Amino acid sequence: MRLRSAAVAALTLAALAAPVATGTAHAITDPAQHVNAFVGTRPGGPDFGHGGGAGNTFPGAVAPFGMLQWSPDTVTHQHGGYHYDDNRIRGFSLTHLSGPGCSDFGNVPFMPSLGTAPATYSTFSHANEQASPGSYSVRFDNGIRTELTADQRSGIARFTYPAGQRASLNVDAARAFNAASGSVTIGANTLSGYTDSGGFCGAGNRYRLHFHVTFDQPFATAATIADGRIDPNGRTVEGSSRGSVPPAPKTAGTRHLPATTATEDVAPFAASAFVSFNATTVTARVGISFVSVDNARANLAAEVGTRSFDDVRAAARAEWNGWLGRVDVTGGTTTQLRTLYTALYHSLLHPNVFSDVNGQYAGFDRQVRTTTGTQYANFSGWDVYRSQIALIGLLGPDEAADIAQSAVNQAAQGGYFDRWTVANGGTGVMNGDPMPIIVSTAHAFGGTGFDTADALRRMVAGVDDIRQRPGWLQYNNYGYVPTGLPDVWGSAATTLEYTSADFAISQFAARLNDAGTAERFLRRAQNWRGLFESGGKYLRPRNADLTWPAFSPVQENEYVEGNAAQYTWMVPYNHRGLFDAMGGNAAVTSRLDTFFTELNAGPKKPYAYLGNEPTLNTPWAYAYAGAPHKTQDVVRRALTSIFLPTPEGLVGNDDLGEMSSWAVWAALGMYPQAPGRAELVLASPQFPTTTIRRGNGVTITITAPNASDTAKYVQSLRVDGVTSTRPWLPASFVARGGTLDFTLGTSPSTWGSAAADAPPSFDVGPNPARGGAVVGLAGKCLDGEPSTNVDGAVVRLWDCNGSAAQQWTVASDGTLRALGRCLDVSGSGRTNGTKVQLWTCNGTAAQQWWPQGSALVNSPSGLCLDVPNSTTVNGVQLQVYGCNGTGAQQWRLP
Repeated sequence: MRLRSAAVAALTLAALAAPVATGTAHAITDPAQHVNAFVGTRPGGPDFGHGGGAGNTFPGAVAPFGMLQWSPDTVTHQHGGYHYDDNRIRGFSLTHLSGPGCSDFGNVPFMPSLGTAPATYSTFSHANEQASPGSYSVRFDNGIRTELTADQRSGIARFTYPAGQRASLNVDAARAFNAASGSVTIGANTLSGYTDSGGFCGAGNRYRLHFHVTFDQPFATAATIADGRIDPNGRTVEGSSRGSVPPAPKTAGTRHLPATTATEDVAPFAASAFVSFNATTVTARVGISFVSVDNARANLAAEVGTRSFDDVRAAARAEWNGWLGRVDVTGGTTTQLRTLYTALYHSLLHPNVFSDVNGQYAGFDRQVRTTTGTQYANFSGWDVYRSQIALIGLLGPDEAADIAQSAVNQAAQGGYFDRWTVANGGTGVMNGDPMPIIVSTAHAFGGTGFDTADALRRMVAGVDDIRQRPGWLQYNNYGYVPTGLPDVWGSAATTLEYTSADFAISQFAARLNDAGTAERFLRRAQNWRGLFESGGKYLRPRNADLTWPAFSPVQENEYVEGNAAQYTWMVPYNHRGLFDAMGGNAAVTSRLDTFFTELNAGPKKPYAYLGNEPTLNTPWAYAYAGAPHKTQDVVRRALTSIFLPTPEGLVGNDDLGEMSSWAVWAALGMYPQAPGRAELVLASPQFPTTTIRRGNGVTITITAPNASDTAKYVQSLRVDGVTSTRPWLPASFVARGGTLDFTLGTSPSTWGSAAADAPPSFDVGPNPARGGAVVGLAGKCLDGEPSTNVDGAVVRLWDCNGSAAQQWTVASDGTLRALGRCLDVSGSGRTNGTKVQLWTCNGTAAQQWWPQGSALVNSPSGLCLDVPNSTTVNGVQLQVYGCNGTGAQQWRLP
């Protein structure tokens, strides 16, 4: 997102209004008309205790990725600030988060009123309220009309008062959704000040927002209010408020109780300017900055300047149409169009422009920094890494590069990658290590214009930083995060989050040609095997001593906002390895069928929970199991039943666009399954034609002439005119663009079901596998004792004889196999001298072997395959031992 002046905005508006050249015409010239900004403002599903059953969105005026989000706040508070079922507005504040599971922002509410006393709130009817991309308006029951529009860092409000009554306005510098303090100074027709707030999810983050307001009318009267007391002679006032929204902790060491998501949010005026006008129509121009009041003035002058309200509103809509039009469709029902473009709109609200027009921004080190690009803020890391950042990368690679650089800047200034950031501070909210995934994914989708070398250095350093990875030492030593660590929320969930982050780091390193780091982190990414319990075939919590605590598939303990049944599928980069461990495609498909008995079951049932993030990748997993038609079915059912273009159209928090981005991908019929990569797994497109314009000149055109909500099954596909049976697209297709021509039907087909056509999984062994003898000390061979064809058979050193017991397969899943079994560390031991054996191949970490030089390292223990005491007598049983480089640990693989 580059700096944009009023003149540039006007040129953009003129260009979008001009005739489009033949061959590039948009199917929908005003996609903003299909956006319902009220979607998500009313609960659409049960409150499962993870932030409520509403999307927690806001309906107010905002530009794409805008710093300013000027929106109404109702007395009944949801985390987005607005509850559709409340007819009482208590103010129009300048900053909001769309869809969070906790509250923050809501700074500096403006509240128009009549007479000589400020209004706590005013009532309204939805019949007198309108919202669309870039603008919002409402007429109160008392006759006051408020209209809002926005540019990136500034906006305009137009207040129209009934004739014959005093036109008044209250602006509170010390009110926000959480505890706040602030100051405001009154001029002849200006207000300037700052506000301090923070406390997202009860965390300690703090930020300072500066504002400057210029009115087109001089004040008829002016007063200040502090602690509810009016001072008619006051011109500057400071104050504070405690906030009325209870925090909902989402960090380790707290009791994760169901959150109170709707509260009454009315409090005394804290540090307010209360002014009146001798006019019936008053225009207020507002600039904000997280650096200074001077920068707020400069932002206002550069962006809004002297333009009229109507001009700014038209430019905002044009900018939104420019972004929304990057996904251009024909056909479809009104419901489908509204669902698509509303979801796309919500996907493009965050992260937010954080640097000012002069490039300055407040750094994580509390210093004023300057960027030549655009600094972004507000990263809902745990949520958006799954698909929202990929959607931004698909549509705007340049913006994705700036977002990636912004994340790196945060890490450089703060010392680590924080999981969930607000303004210029980390909160530590949620779990995992999502920011490296965000950076790697942005890069994979073409957002490469950032300091990639610095990014990789910080990713790698962060895996050994407790601030970034609680439980890092145990994870590094054991290959999993064990139960019982006080600084870890959800040991099993955290392990799986770390493995996804490790995978994304490995892919980022590979693209930067750092083969060593790529290999190391690809091995770490397979640490999910340390939690795989081969009996029940779940990814389970595990104690530090390798034992398994009591377990239930519906347990939430040791998971985060989900249960064991939901998290067991969370290996999105290696479904093949997971599915083989689970018993193969038939077993997996049956298990997935049961899992999707319900689509939004919540965390207390062993079914899908598509109202929250950990389940989002799972509908696409069928494609890896030879059943892509089931992906096509579940994705379409979820899209049409869970996402609706109504106020209750989201069944859970939108989480800064993550859930909405899933809906956009579902409508496109494709999904970025593997974190840190750009392959797309296919379902089926919802519209007869879709054109994706990537913002860098690359175009993807999708046709499906008979597409409908029932014609959802792929019968055939041509990619760039060539027949394809693969239910996925390579990253190269995303990079260069091309055409997809689908033939759809109302019945499932076998298209894409061949094993060779499955989307790629990323494991650690050679593909194809290699076979032959494994030769070690004294030229003798690794030998599986052939007479005992049972689990536990001895693995020994023996004269090479070419027997079946010495024919080993180096398999693609990182195992060594002979006699139909795997080389296994007895009891998953990690102490020197633990014996190795043959055991049924079961997908566990005890059977993982990493060739490092001439050594064979058991990945989770870090110990090497070893000949005890370098004994060369036939029959000596082998062991694992600390890697020491001796001949007893030298092996030559086939």
